[in-house]
Amino acid sequence: MQCSSLSVRGWLLATTVFIFASTQGAAAVAATLPQADKRKAPTVQEAERFVREAELRLEALLIKAQRAEWVSQNFITDDTQQITAEANEALLKANGEFALAARRYKGLKLPADTARKLKLMQLTLMIPDDQERARFTRLASSMTSAYGMAKYCPQPTDGSKSGCLSLDALEKIMAESRDPAQLKDAWIGWHAQAKAYKQDYVSFIALSNKGARAMGFADTGALWRSAYDMTPDAFTSDLERAWQQVRPLYDSLHSYVRLKLRQTYGPDLVPATGPIPAHLLGNMWSQSWENIYPLVKPGTQAGDYDLSQVLAQRGTSAKEMMKVAEGFYTSLGMEPLPETFWERSLLIKPQDREVVCHASAWDIDQQQDVRVKMCIRPNEEDFITIHHELGHIYYDLAYRGQPMLFRNGANEGFHEAIGDTVALSITPNYLRTVGLMKADDRPGDDIDNLLKQALAKVAFLPFAYKVDAWRWQVYAGQVKPQDYDQAWWSLSETYQGISRPVPLQADGFDAGAKYHVAADTSYARYFVAHLLQFQFQRALCREAGYTGPLHSCSIYGNQKAGEKFQAMLKLGASKPWPEALYAMTGERQLDGSALIEYFQPLKLWLDQQNAQGLAVKAP
Repeated sequence: MQCSSLSVRGWLLATTVFIFASTQGAAAVAATLPQADKRKAPTVQEAERFVREAELRLEALLIKAQRAEWVSQNFITDDTQQITAEANEALLKANGEFALAARRYKGLKLPADTARKLKLMQLTLMIPDDQERARFTRLASSMTSAYGMAKYCPQPTDGSKSGCLSLDALEKIMAESRDPAQLKDAWIGWHAQAKAYKQDYVSFIALSNKGARAMGFADTGALWRSAYDMTPDAFTSDLERAWQQVRPLYDSLHSYVRLKLRQTYGPDLVPATGPIPAHLLGNMWSQSWENIYPLVKPGTQAGDYDLSQVLAQRGTSAKEMMKVAEGFYTSLGMEPLPETFWERSLLIKPQDREVVCHASAWDIDQQQDVRVKMCIRPNEEDFITIHHELGHIYYDLAYRGQPMLFRNGANEGFHEAIGDTVALSITPNYLRTVGLMKADDRPGDDIDNLLKQALAKVAFLPFAYKVDAWRWQVYAGQVKPQDYDQAWWSLSETYQGISRPVPLQADGFDAGAKYHVAADTSYARYFVAHLLQFQFQRALCREAGYTGPLHSCSIYGNQKAGEKFQAMLKLGASKPWPEALYAMTGERQLDGSALIEYFQPLKLWLDQQNAQGLAVKAP
């Protein structure tokens, strides 16, 4: 349930790609910047005037930016790629000029809001050379489009013609097939597609680092980590601390899943100890394991309720699924979605053209023109994802009253955590309330339901950690192009305990088979979000007066919890994220204790299975 929500936050929080405007607009920015008298010392009044003018110009440019990218992702053609690349180049130049100009006011004692805005303005790249900037933006657009259009075309052994498979089709195979040969073929087929743009990625990394160093950062990875109101090294240490908090839970889950897969596929495919082959975990990237639930479910505790089956049998439309999710937010006292949301969103895959189906939320005009782009299917995964995407939308709507530079999440992880927090409230009671579960349906007991959740959320944690751990090494020059795959799989084994289904291939680029690598979207946000959501949930359940087990709490319909939620959302990026976190939870750091509390009954159960010899300790 990870999305790439393309709005002003994408520009503010150290993005390198999702920023767009016309060339004429960029020139206008440069021409209308307040002209400081360099012979005189900067003043507070001059700094405040600079920020006001910059916000006005950037707001206009960013609205154009969102419209350009919306068209590009919904109509993938050579022309839209070219338009997008040219727009990227123009705004990248303008952003760099603003960032450099903002340096003039360093050292001034400024009002807190002004100082924070100037800091946020400098979290961007600056590629001064026109030709390099043009190449950088074209590479960015090309890689994203190549990912969206990639297909695997298997070669039949009998010489007959075979159709090509899109990522959607391949993901369906990974989710539903139990034939290890078919799973391996689909896995290899998709991962091989990224080789086509590996050299573009290498060139992109070099140019991106140039832009980061021009702004005083060691490399682009350091720039990304600097967006978390701490030093890059401190952020790296904080993530490692949080990972070590939750790792024992992951290890227990890994051991149990490995045993169940060994029982299904046999000892020749799944070892008794060590890593699990990546193609057997029900997901193209082994990032979440909920699709193998039927293979690992605890037989005595499992229920017979299947939300995917209910949605499919009822013929639930994409709009109807979205309406249910909207109802959750309005039950907390939040506003209904604007009519334009329903008119302008893309909710089903068009039959007449290629689109980027990766789910995303869009804030087009920084006010009311919010949209979702998603190829919705009537299943449980997409039902949950819809609740997630609307979290972005309601965050956008909540902080639209802030100044332009504060219309953003407190950090990138906050934006991802909002909808995930709501999704934690998709409990059996919630499903009964909205009519998707009957009174006599058997959803399973606590262990069964927690195992389903853990396959999605606990299994995801080391993957989320790994993606940027790899990228930070690449940006820092610690991993060379010829070693991309070796480093990727070393981290995969260390953190996830998974292995490549077949030996490494020369010139491979397995990391590039993940959208966020091809699109150069930072990924640590998802690790942060997967801890924050449990911290948020614990605080909101307490606010609602709930005293039972955390995993059974749903805040649906509780307006007291909704008021506390909305109060934090309205802050946007106006305060450092520890202050926003404190306003919601009374805590000031990322903490895994709420997640551990949520899954404590499952952890005890898994440890019992392991102690009984049903599984062995994970590596």
